[in-house]
Amino acid sequence: MLKAYIVDDEPLARDELKYLLIRSKEVEILGESDCIEDAMADITALEPDLVFLDIELAEDNGLSLAKQLAKLEPNPAIVFATAYDDYALQAFELNAVDYILKPFDESRIQKTLEKIKKMQKIGNEDPLSHPVMSNDRNGKIAILVDERIVLLTYEDILYLESSEGKCTIKTMEQEYIVSDALVVLEKKLNKAQFFRVHRSFIVNLDHIIEIEPWFNSTYNLIMKDGSKVSVSRTYVKELKQLLGF
Repeated sequence: MLKAYIVDDEPLARDELKYLLIRSKEVEILGESDCIEDAMADITALEPDLVFLDIELAEDNGLSLAKQLAKLEPNPAIVFATAYDDYALQAFELNAVDYILKPFDESRIQKTLEKIKKMQKIGNEDPLSHPVMSNDRNGKIAILVDERIVLLTYEDILYLESSEGKCTIKTMEQEYIVSDALVVLEKKLNKAQFFRVHRSFIVNLDHIIEIEPWFNSTYNLIMKDGSKVSVSRTYVKELKQLLGF
């Protein structure tokens, strides 16, 4: 059974979350708090597996507590449970297990618990190790789409395109439109796998199937789904060196 601790400055929200967790019959509630100072002391002493953490607390921000908890040994898995979706990407950069919005939904809570149980089965990793956005080909990037947090594996991404202040992330199955600038997303990607070929395009090198010569010493890249991505003259030399053509 998972051992959990709840940090929220709204008593009704804490009660609602406790009720849903107890109903799951998979979680033991070790304690709760409405402030960071008390929560840090309790969590250090009690060593819960999992912390449900609100972000907008009365006198502080839950993100700062998450940073402190990451330094503990062992450190608990963190699920942000909040009424605000503004901090989603920051939360995943702190290696949060999940990000759930108020009012809480029982089925959504259950999905979170299922995710944690799956993580407990991972190879030689710590039973509650977090889904780190790593720089290998199995890494993931968290994106905010409307009010949903979507985790995409690097391997699923064909290319990213910037247009009119927004970015489109293209996979074989669908497109995701996000508000982040291309340069922001670029910093989260695996440098060995993704390459900027134009001020408006970053491609996954693993999904290029053909290189088509174009005008003025430029090229088009034919991607696995048949789409074409332009390579500007600025990036041609480096791309040639990288791919050896």
